[in-house]
Amino acid sequence: FQWSSPPEAIERFKSQEIWFPPPQFYELCRLCNFSSLGELQKFSSARALEGCERWMPVMLSAADGFIQLLPGDELYPEDPDYTGEKQTIMSTDKKVEDLMKEGGIFHRIVIKNINSLAVYVNIQAKYKHINPLMIKCDDSDYNSRL
Repeated sequence: FQWSSPPEAIERFKSQEIWFPPPQFYELCRLCNFSSLGELQKFSSARALEGCERWMPVMLSAADGFIQLLPGDELYPEDPDYTGEKQTIMSTDKKVEDLMKEGGIFHRIVIKNINSLAVYVNIQAKYKHINPLMIKCDDSDYNSRL
């Protein structure tokens, strides 16, 4: 075990010293907004009574990777499968790069492979939450439309 700050953990992930799944990568990117535990605690206390929402990422299989779609993304389904009973799988023959260039409203995690993740968010977070910093652990350049 090793204690790391969120930016340190992401750097260790980038160098493939450690691995964590996409939801944890997303949350570490959110934690990068805070320079100290005190700052995070102040933020948490200030928005504690604002509310929250239930999320279920929806996986979109592309020709050369995957995209975890999150609420607010233009490709996120109107009626997501919160229980896993429907086992809906979205897929396309398009490449991730094409989907990113065609899109405009993003709340997603792009997964090229197990060690290549990128968070793209340009929506307003609900309930005074804070969006993750857009950090990528790949060599993609989809920022032209963000």
